[in-house]
Amino acid sequence: MFNDIGPLELLTLVVLAVLVFGPDKLPKVIQDVTRTIRKIREFSDSAKRDIREELGPEFKDFEFEDLNPKTFLRKQLDNDELGLKEIRNGFDLKKEMAEVTEAVQSADEPSSGSAAAASSGSAPAKIDMQKKPEKPAADDHPPYDADAT
Repeated sequence: MFNDIGPLELLTLVVLAVLVFGPDKLPKVIQDVTRTIRKIREFSDSAKRDIREELGPEFKDFEFEDLNPKTFLRKQLDNDELGLKEIRNGFDLKKEMAEVTEAVQSADEPSSGSAAAASSGSAPAKIDMQKKPEKPAADDHPPYDADAT
């Protein structure tokens, strides 16, 4: 519950409690708070026990923590009945990228069919896959838009 309270924060809370309640009333306040927390825990445990008894034997493995949406989703996604582990393992991004890179590099290199065409005397056509900006002609002017000015 208080896992993220550091020593300096705890010391600040103690000093603040001494200032607010006074050193003579502080032990009584601490006893009252601990008694209240104990009663709340007992009430919670008895409510959980009553709910389990009312649900019956078919819900004997029911846990209240499973009602938390994060826990429920994590439990369902780890369940092997759906086959999600196979799907997750089927996606190998590095393998896919290597295949794409290999396909692009092999497209840049002349294949055996174009090597045969080169040996027969015709020049192989190499495809340029780089995008180059088009240069406008010297007498071309950009269009004038009267509404834009």
